[in-house]
Amino acid sequence: MTLAPEAPHTLQEVAVRFSPDGTPLAVRHDGRIWAVDPDVHAAHWFARDAWWDTRRSAPLGVGNVVDIEFWRVQVRANDAALRTFTLRLAPLSTQWQLESITDDE
Repeated sequence: MTLAPEAPHTLQEVAVRFSPDGTPLAVRHDGRIWAVDPDVHAAHWFARDAWWDTRRSAPLGVGNVVDIEFWRVQVRANDAALRTFTLRLAPLSTQWQLESITDDE
């Protein structure tokens, strides 16, 4: 399935490359490498997972099991228009997901 601006809300696994300081540099999505625009501020925040709805539990000592990490970045592939990707990393996950895409131009 391809996540497109016409259907912008779906969770699809993506690969994200980060700089040494933890800022996203590029996103691999839909067979393309989308470079993060270094001149545009990337938004970074955390939200709480509704753990009471998911009934997810973790072994003692695992750490943070409720914070969802988000990044909102502007990206461009070689021949594509500028877009905004919202990325999320769920608690206890190692795989980033593409939550939404919006066209900027």
